[in-house]
Amino acid sequence: MTTHLYENALFQEHKVPEGHPERPDRLRALNLALEHPNFAPLKRIEASKGSEDLVLLAHSEEHLRSITRAIPDEDINQIEADTYASPSSFVAALTGIGGAVAAIDAVFAGEADNAFVAARPPGHHAEKNKAMGFCFFNTIAIAARHAQKAHGVERVAIVDWDVHHGNGTQDIFWNDPSVLFCSTHQMPLYPGTGAKEETGVKHNIVNAPLSPNSGSEHFRDAFRSRVLAALDNFRPDLVLISAGFDAHYRDPLAQINLVAEDFDWATGRLMEAAGNSAGNRVVSMLEGGYDLQGLAESAAMHILRLMRG
Repeated sequence: MTTHLYENALFQEHKVPEGHPERPDRLRALNLALEHPNFAPLKRIEASKGSEDLVLLAHSEEHLRSITRAIPDEDINQIEADTYASPSSFVAALTGIGGAVAAIDAVFAGEADNAFVAARPPGHHAEKNKAMGFCFFNTIAIAARHAQKAHGVERVAIVDWDVHHGNGTQDIFWNDPSVLFCSTHQMPLYPGTGAKEETGVKHNIVNAPLSPNSGSEHFRDAFRSRVLAALDNFRPDLVLISAGFDAHYRDPLAQINLVAEDFDWATGRLMEAAGNSAGNRVVSMLEGGYDLQGLAESAAMHILRLMRG
């Protein structure tokens, strides 16, 4: 397996207030984990800034303009309840999009079997017309649309195992049967969406809510019965992962109590699904994960599984 990792020091320039969980230290912790010799074969690539036109693949022009207006010249500006912007935040968000699009292009060019985009700010809470939950733009939704537009992909599957429901991704693809969106998440928990009954207009939304303190067994059962079953049915041409690691037992924002091995297992199952119908094409993007040790261990195992196949 050839795995690309897209990164940029600029992602750490997206500043948030002291004590905010979505902080630059998250990427520093991951970078320390990637110093292990196991990651020597990993091809690490500096992500380039994406265009504003790419944002419009998943968002309205007004949403794009509202974010540009909210970027301060100095200090930190509060965009909504828990989402903040600093002077470099807009360029960081566009660079995350640039990395995601480059990852899509690489797997379709045959340059990589799969890829991981180690970017921040995250994206899966951003709805078509709204920034929220630490997210400005829905990077994974933009990547899916780019795959369809640039590479003629007919069926994209997005699997979101972040502990918080990917309401933004669900909002963007609610009416679109060409995209399957599957989510495991804790419920009740922010943002309050993600009930099993939320299925989209064409039943292309598959939610697998988990009760607090569910643990590994319940997560794996839900993943098999809901997510993997839906993938088998859908037979995607591309598998995208919203890889949040905040379902880890150490995470301060939730109580699903997974261990790093669960993310390794889930990665392996999604790679099998991609092998069945998608020519092994998997692109994964960092979402949440707020305990530094839990994030580093889990993301490292996820990336290692991508590398090893």
